[in-house]
Amino acid sequence: MTIRVVIAGGGTGGHLFPAIALAKELEKLDMDIEITFVGSQQGLESRIIPKEGWNLKTILTAGIMGKKGLQRWTSLCKLPLGILQSTCFLLQKRPDLVVGVGGYASGPLALSAWALRIPILIHEQNSIPGMTNRWLGKIADKVAVSFKESSAYFPGDKVVTTGNMIREEFCIPRETAPARRKDKFCILVLGGSQGAHSINMAMVSALEKLGEEKEKIHIIHQTGEKDFAEIRERYTAEGFATADVRPFIDDIEACCRSASLVICRAGATTLAEITACGKMSILVPFPYAAHNHQEKNARLLESANAAEMILDSELTGEKLALSIKNAMEDETHLEEVETNSYRLGNREATQNVRKICMELIKKTNVQMRENQVSKKDEMSCF
Repeated sequence: MTIRVVIAGGGTGGHLFPAIALAKELEKLDMDIEITFVGSQQGLESRIIPKEGWNLKTILTAGIMGKKGLQRWTSLCKLPLGILQSTCFLLQKRPDLVVGVGGYASGPLALSAWALRIPILIHEQNSIPGMTNRWLGKIADKVAVSFKESSAYFPGDKVVTTGNMIREEFCIPRETAPARRKDKFCILVLGGSQGAHSINMAMVSALEKLGEEKEKIHIIHQTGEKDFAEIRERYTAEGFATADVRPFIDDIEACCRSASLVICRAGATTLAEITACGKMSILVPFPYAAHNHQEKNARLLESANAAEMILDSELTGEKLALSIKNAMEDETHLEEVETNSYRLGNREATQNVRKICMELIKKTNVQMRENQVSKKDEMSCF
């Protein structure tokens, strides 16, 4: 019998890559399993999911929070259409389980699944859940959270602390994983899947202060599409022509492993991947994140001496260059922070969520068999 699982969400890498991790973990099971993703045409999933070999169903959907005027009305008009599309898709697919991982598509699909009495699992990546997941938590069968602090926002009988799902390649034990680059101090600069303008500009501004260390440094920089051309030109102009500058990094695990220092936002998935590898990081929380959750995420690592935090409003090239130099000069401190970071990593999170998925699927199949037996007994009475 084929088990069908639908995973809804995406938009950004922070939502999409945990979903991909779960899909791959489910496919490792010794059973016939069919996985379909639901997302939006505009999201990162439209490019990544087909390349990974899974089917992607796109629906009309858009965010409502933070929108005003015409944009808000446009988003509201898309919602019922997205729900209708989701309902029709689920009636056709008849999945055994729907998993919502966040992103605009999660809401309409989870609501449709609830109406059709299909089991729902919600996964919350951040320490403070958004309004959509708080609401979906009321109708979901189970809620998996990455941070213990998130549990208070959901019904106690539904919530399970699992950690944030990350791809299998990040879960290799430190003892057997490839070591960081030794010949040069490797710096990985990330701004999320779409890049971060403030980090991009601060990093190229820092290059002038790092001129004396130029031969000792190798930089890998994910800029996002918008800033790519400008940032690449700035590296060349500052004499860092050998820097590996890309709009998007596909082999992120290999780049992270080789790095001695990661400069990035503080999204939950990024932090889960960094700590799984045990990397020192300079975290620049996105200042407009809902409920300021990225700053709260970053402070959890900073308080454990597993990262340094610089607020976006205080980020300058000079300050960033100083932090980079300090990390380069103090090997003992670097190793201490790496150890603390690795200790915080949860490399079993994806397996934990997979177990919940299988429990819900098993429970559904048992109920279906009981219903079939009950109907047969009713028929035998006539």
